[in-house]
Amino acid sequence: GTRIFHWPDEGDCAACAAGLARALTAQPALRHAFVALHGTLGAGKTTFVRHLLRALGVGGRIKSPSYAVLELHQAGDQAGDLSIAHFDFYRFTDPREWADAGFRDAFAAPGLKLVEWPQHVAGMLPLPDLELHLSLEEDESRHVRVEAPTATGLRLLEAWAG
Repeated sequence: GTRIFHWPDEGDCAACAAGLARALTAQPALRHAFVALHGTLGAGKTTFVRHLLRALGVGGRIKSPSYAVLELHQAGDQAGDLSIAHFDFYRFTDPREWADAGFRDAFAAPGLKLVEWPQHVAGMLPLPDLELHLSLEEDESRHVRVEAPTATGLRLLEAWAG
């Protein structure tokens, strides 16, 4: 399953993120999905994640995990608490750090996993449920191709009316 989104501006990005948040919270089985975000610097990966976290009910300041690699968030809604792990592997270079830093445990824990720069840890991550490929167009809009390589991802894509 593949879907294409076009975001002329950040409002469209926010609306699309809210659509994914609704899909995630509507079906508890989908709340533990692994979403990988691909795209160059400035393509909008962190912006999308920030809008998604807000739409899921995360309050307070949302820090980018670009230095810490991992930021953990808690969101609450009618369906209960949702743990969210936001990884950014942009500066990640040493595979040994994966085990040492406890990323394997964080990844195995229940909850939503959002991963920026997954290619930097290729071979260490399971197959993502959704892959978002963001590209920056000349007019500053974003072109987003979403692929669903797993059954969970397909269900999520079907539920995602963004």
